[in-house]
This record gives sequence, C-alpha cells and structure tokens, in this order.
Amino acid sequence: MDMDTIHNLDFSGYSTITNTTPSSEDDYAYCTWNHWSPLVNWDALTATPDDFHHLLDSIVSDGAVEDNLSPDNVGSNSVTEEEDLKGLRLVHLLMAAAEALTGATKSRELARVILVRLKELVSHSAHASNMERLAAYFTDALQGLLEGAGGAHNNNTRHHPNHYHQNDTLAAFQLLQDMSPYVKFGHFTANQAILEAVAHERRVHIVDYDIMEGVQWASLMQALASNKTGPPAPHLRITALSRTGTGTARRSIASVQETGRRLTAFAASLGQPFSFHQCRLDSDETFRTSSLKVVHGGGAGEALVFNCMLNLPHLSYRAPDSVASFLSGAKALKARLVTVVEEEEEAGSNVGGFVGRFMDSLHHYSAVFDSLEAGFPMQSRARALVERVFLGPRIAGSLGRIYRTGEEEERGSWGEWLGAAGFRGVPLSFANHCQAKLLLGLFNDGYRVEELGSNKLVLDWKSRRMLSASLWTSSPDSH
Repeated sequence: MDMDTIHNLDFSGYSTITNTTPSSEDDYAYCTWNHWSPLVNWDALTATPDDFHHLLDSIVSDGAVEDNLSPDNVGSNSVTEEEDLKGLRLVHLLMAAAEALTGATKSRELARVILVRLKELVSHSAHASNMERLAAYFTDALQGLLEGAGGAHNNNTRHHPNHYHQNDTLAAFQLLQDMSPYVKFGHFTANQAILEAVAHERRVHIVDYDIMEGVQWASLMQALASNKTGPPAPHLRITALSRTGTGTARRSIASVQETGRRLTAFAASLGQPFSFHQCRLDSDETFRTSSLKVVHGGGAGEALVFNCMLNLPHLSYRAPDSVASFLSGAKALKARLVTVVEEEEEAGSNVGGFVGRFMDSLHHYSAVFDSLEAGFPMQSRARALVERVFLGPRIAGSLGRIYRTGEEEERGSWGEWLGAAGFRGVPLSFANHCQAKLLLGLFNDGYRVEELGSNKLVLDWKSRRMLSASLWTSSPDSH
C-alpha cells in the first residue's frame, strides 16, 4: 500500500460489514487465534513493591541478563522460551524504572541507568518482536518523565497525531479500522441506537464532541437514505465541536471545516437532506449550551442526540472538565439520546500509586498490541505505522498525566458519572447486540462482546475489557 496516495477518506461502503482480507505484506493478512501467543505471562508478575529492588541486582547487570538469556539456560524450546524470558525481564525493568521515578527510595540516577539498559534491549523496528516494540514506547514515555518532557494537559506535543503528515495519519486510521474492530464497534453501536431513537422523526440534530474525519456519519447517512419503504429520510443536521485558539486548535477548526465539506458532498450523492455546523468551545474547551442552536417543538422541532467518542486509539486526549461540560449540556438540553464510547479500565493493581497505574497501562497496551498482532501477524509495517502515529503518543500522554496529576486514577468511568448525574440508561436492542457480534465475527476470534447492564456493550480482547459503548437519556419523554 502506497501511503502517499491516501489523501482523503473514502466513505463508500462504510456501512456494510465486509471482510476484505488480502494476504501479502502490503495487503494486511489475518491469521487464526491459534497462531497468537501472549507477550507476557502476567501471572508471573505478582511481586510486592519490595521485590523490585531485589530484582535490580540480577536485571540491570549486563552479565546477569545475558547469562539468563543464554541457550544453556533456555532449554529445548529455545526460541519461545528465550522470547518469554526476555519479555518478562523487559517488564521487570520497566516496573523498576517506574518505581525509581516515584517510589519511597526515589532515584533519578537509578531510573536513568535502568532506561539506558532498556534502550539496549528494545526496538521500534517494524520487524522487532511485539514485546520489544511495546517496551520501546513505554521506555520513551519514562524517559520523557525523567527529562520533564510533555505536559499534564496535552497528549505529548512532540508525538501528537497532528504532528505527523496528514497522509500518515489518514493511512494509520484506515489501517486501524482494517486491523481491529476498535473504531467500528463504537460507531456501529452508537449509530444503530440513533436510528432506533429517532425513527419517524422529521428532523434529527446530532452534536458530535470529537468528529475527527466524520466517517461515523457516512454509515448513518446510508442507513437513513436506504430506507425506501418507510417515511422519507429525515433532515439530518450535525454540529461538530471545534477548539479555538492558535496552533493545534486552529488546525482543528480547519479540519472540522474540511470534514463538513466531505460529509455535505457525500450526503448530496445519496440524496440525503443534510446540513453541517460548527460550535466552538471556550478557550478552556468548556461547552456552553448558549453556543448551540437548537430548534424545539412544532413541526420544525429536532430530535436531539449527543455523541461522545472518547479515548479511542486515534482520538486526541480531552480534559475531563471539557467532557463533563458537554455531557452536562446534554442534560440541560434534554437530549433524546446520549451515546458514549470510552476505554475500559480494569481494577487497579495491588502495587498502588503511579507504579500500579503504570502496570495497568502496560497490561492494557500489551492486550492492544496482542490483538493487532493476532489480526495481522505478517503486516509489520502496517502495525508499526499505527503504533507510531497513535499508540505511542497515547502511552506517553497517559503516563505523563498520571505521573503529574493522577487524574486518570481519580475519575472512574463516564458511565458512572452519567448515572450519578441523573441520566437514565437506554436499553440496547436485540438488533444492536446482533450487529456487534456480526462485526466481531469478521475479525480474530479473540474478540468477544460482553453485556454489562441493559444499556452497555463491552468489547473484550480475550479476558481483557478494551472499550465500551453505552446509551443514555435525559429526556423525560424518551422511550
């Protein structure tokens, strides 16, 4: 695949779940789950905090590491056991570096020594092992913390997706959709719920918190326009939030405008009545209902939907206060439906503090790397592009915020927040359940759908919860 040829996202066919799975390095092939093996034996990582210091004597030393990786110590299954042993030692080194940065015996010099050793063992190369690449991005993130790089409220500017050439970002996004169900699982679940919530409405208004390239709405338009037996397709109005200011924010406004032009042209090609608007957030990214034009009541009244996609691999970090202002606006405006897709977080590790959160993050991203490897084991260059453009920045930004503020440890899920704020869950339909299972059937069989309550579907990779889609309402007349 020539990355330089990708200038625009193709909306055609996005609503149909099709499996186009070529088999060469350039065409991104699948394999079966049987070919997949875990990066790390996580059950072996049950050490208490005191064990990290004990491990340093045998890990940091070059001789100890090389001795333990020698063929004499590996045994008969030399390749597999050597990879497992190296993976385990990389995790131990990463945990030791994290503790050296924050523990009771905090030592920047010790962290520096460990990171020097890690850099000798890891690699960003497309042909390096999964664990070596994963450890390389966590090593970069720890190095950034050691040097004081990045900020508490950004996504590590040096590695933000907007830093890359647009062609690289678009190519990585399309590859991510091909490699995994992470993007389409959220889009399809939300869109099906929207179709059901606004059935027979003449006008529909969707307010999108982070529209990005707008591919979510292509499938919704196709579904609306393809209904030939029911009432005419409603007029669809989409309002996308944009960020004000300079630099990245200015590029965000231009990007939203370009997305609006593409969606308008696509709607026209389908004969779908459509209009597109922008709503600018305040300089601190606070959403204010007064900035949004909403038509209430009468024949021109709109069914109002708030759509909130958060923490997907390709999305930029958004501050919790900004998200809360958006969801609070949905409640104030009595939105018919609120769709929320967010990353799932497991219960904290027994280590606690930054080291515990670091362990959770390492565990989570090992599952992400595993799932991409399982879907496209031979497509190393494709995976490397997704990792470099999206996953590396996410790892660095997340660890930076946890290290400086601990904010990602305090909030909990947005589903919990919505419930506490007085929103009611909207039950997922049988059709939505079936659609999610059909989608996952097109990917590696390590993925599965889990139901949590009546209004929430969770995408799992094996036993790890990855992300969820939940449905809510604040409208008193919602069914």
